[in-house]
Amino acid sequence: MLEEGKNSRCFACGSKVTVELQNLLDTRFGIERFWNICRCADCGLEQTIPLPSPGELQELYEEHYNFGGEKGTIYTRFRARFLSSVFYRFWLAIDGDISFHKIKGSGRLLDIGCNEGRGLKIYQQNGFEAAGLELNEKAAAVARGHGFSIYTESLGQFEPAEPYDVCVLSNVLEHSLDPKQMLSHVHRILKPGGQVWISCPNSRSWLRYLFGKYWINWHVPFHITHFSEKPLKYVLKDSGFAIDGIKNITPGLWAAHSILSFVFAKPGRVNRSLRSPLLVASLMLVIRSIFFPILWLANLTGHGDCLVVEASSKA
Repeated sequence: MLEEGKNSRCFACGSKVTVELQNLLDTRFGIERFWNICRCADCGLEQTIPLPSPGELQELYEEHYNFGGEKGTIYTRFRARFLSSVFYRFWLAIDGDISFHKIKGSGRLLDIGCNEGRGLKIYQQNGFEAAGLELNEKAAAVARGHGFSIYTESLGQFEPAEPYDVCVLSNVLEHSLDPKQMLSHVHRILKPGGQVWISCPNSRSWLRYLFGKYWINWHVPFHITHFSEKPLKYVLKDSGFAIDGIKNITPGLWAAHSILSFVFAKPGRVNRSLRSPLLVASLMLVIRSIFFPILWLANLTGHGDCLVVEASSKA
């Protein structure tokens, strides 16, 4: 890992950052290590420290995170049936759409970090000519098996034959070691006026303050940058985008995962409760039905759990 002093400048505005939270644990995979969160006093952007090097981050993904061909489990069967069901459309309407699965349209769409292509099927059904960018070869092979064009080079090396109308960064930007550079590359491969759709955790979320170090969206060390609305707007505008719309959503799944993180996460132990369909679904229904007024108010006041942004590429 890099020394803390070597990443003491804000990714967004370059100002000095100071430590905000200490000794955060990995609440998902049980990595036996702790991280801190630092905050920029000028724009409010928060960052995970110490910052992993690209090589270290790749090793962490390969060991803990990347799709490894899982299929046929209770979790994957439940997820597949849910995403293809009428109930999923109903759920998007009441819970919020953080993956842009409700948007219908046309044109060339690139899902950056498409994994095994679950979202590509939905974008295609909605009218788009969908393709994906995915570094994990196993996941890319599964997506290709469904008939999609999948590219496995890095975004910086990617040179499409034609520019895209839409690029999707659904829960991707916060993983980048250089989010401003990532957005610049997205701008490069979009048509003038083309859109980028971004969803990412909101560091001003009320759940962050409720659950503290156990907030599921710290997700150290994989979430490098922790955006609130102000710094996200800053990096978008600095990368050549005009903001079309920004809103807050608090998905029931994310709230459920924060509860399970608080109850079950232990240092050095995999949190298997996060993959229990019955437990997770039950919590989601309780949260969405009983605590709806709180979620609505949090979203309205800018303290929802997820930022959802649409922005257009300026020429």
